[in-house]
Amino acid sequence: MTEEQPIKLNQEAQSLLDAVNAIYPQGSVFVQFEGEKSGWLRHDQARQTTLPGGLVITVTDLTAPDYTASHELLHLLMLLRGFPQIFFQLSLGSEELDEQMMIMATDLYDTVMHRVVTAEQRKHGLIDDQIEAEYFKGIEHTLTPESDRADDERTMRLLTILDALVFYGTGDHLAEYEARLTKLYPVAAKAAVAMYEKLVAKPINSPFDLRRNVVKLFELFDEQMTAWELPKLHNKEFVTLSPVLSERQLRLSVRQVFEIFHSDMKDRKTGKRAYIGVRRNDGQNSFTIPAPENDAPAEFLKLYDEPVEKLLTDLNVPFIVRK
Repeated sequence: MTEEQPIKLNQEAQSLLDAVNAIYPQGSVFVQFEGEKSGWLRHDQARQTTLPGGLVITVTDLTAPDYTASHELLHLLMLLRGFPQIFFQLSLGSEELDEQMMIMATDLYDTVMHRVVTAEQRKHGLIDDQIEAEYFKGIEHTLTPESDRADDERTMRLLTILDALVFYGTGDHLAEYEARLTKLYPVAAKAAVAMYEKLVAKPINSPFDLRRNVVKLFELFDEQMTAWELPKLHNKEFVTLSPVLSERQLRLSVRQVFEIFHSDMKDRKTGKRAYIGVRRNDGQNSFTIPAPENDAPAEFLKLYDEPVEKLLTDLNVPFIVRK
């Protein structure tokens, strides 16, 4: 019985790992492999573990190790190059509900990221017909086909199919796979296609474009939840999304760029009432602040008069300078 050869990244995936390590600030990034070949692909077939010497990406399914590793590496590379991130600083008061909200918000954020990630993977030859077929098997493994009755899988189908449209939409076989998705999941696919067409109406060429696209998808998703008479996610309030600001906006007073208001949600760390800084132009949560000790209006007047850059720096809020 011959001993199995250890898995090595191909040249394209290795070049992405090298690019990540060239700019990773805290040690090194490593990729390791474990598990078996399932024969299907999903985006949960890898995990990241932070260690004192850096970060380990573990590919947990060996169906397409170069595809899965490169997918994780491109997500990481985008963040290292200054694309907006999401943070969860608020709580609805229920750990279980918070967890569900965070999973769905992350799925929506990742779907927008995948517009860039999968396009880059295709440029590097890391997605081919076989990968596309294995990805579709992953969808079939995740979802049950629709019946005539509405069920509690509607939201999961919508999230999964929308992500699939983004994946196939960066290649040449979108129409074929859209037809297959529509046959299996007609209601969810119809909704996902309508959202997808609005989502990809404008290209993503910068961190600013990506942030705008994330906000757009949060809005589109809540519109669909309303149409299905399901509860909205309210991600524009629940999710903190890194602001992307020009040099000029950083010099403006806080009141010119943001509105600070009291949220019904609590600060996740302290459990106390939270205040949210939302962008005036799109209403998206860009930072949270703890309630001032005496809750005095004077405190907020003082904050509103500060330059944006000073407030964000004092609060240790990551922001991106728009080129």
